[in-house]
Amino acid sequence: MKCNEIRELMPDLAAGFSAVTPEINQHLKDCGECEAKLNAFRQTMTMLDEWKAPELSPYFDTRFQARLREEKEKAKQPAGWWAWLRGPALAGALAVVAVVGITVFQRGGITTGPPIITAAPGTAVGDLQALDRNDDMYANFDELDDLQVQSDVTANP
Repeated sequence: MKCNEIRELMPDLAAGFSAVTPEINQHLKDCGECEAKLNAFRQTMTMLDEWKAPELSPYFDTRFQARLREEKEKAKQPAGWWAWLRGPALAGALAVVAVVGITVFQRGGITTGPPIITAAPGTAVGDLQALDRNDDMYANFDELDDLQVQSDVTANP
């Protein structure tokens, strides 16, 4: 037998639930580690057999039953107006937080700086602001030119 197989059987062997077979006995003679572990298990089982549980107080059952009655009475009592209102109040607060969060997110966050003033179109500042607002569109003009060249080539072969 292998050591792993013996280790699985050790609790039963130490407690006396299983009999020691000749194979197990031979392995224990050959393997000192397994024999030492089995002896340690047997010592532990002997100590557990000698252990005695402490005696309970004579009034333990009486106090325990009284405590159970108290807990049952507490469970039967109405919880009060706050317990009744707590669920809907928490749900309403969560809904308000969600609405505020979505509103702030959709508006691009909370701005703390001065308001943005737009200049009149046709002025230098107005043109720069227009370029800044439409930079995505202007960045794609090269692609539009490439599309125009391709369409000219396919139209005039």
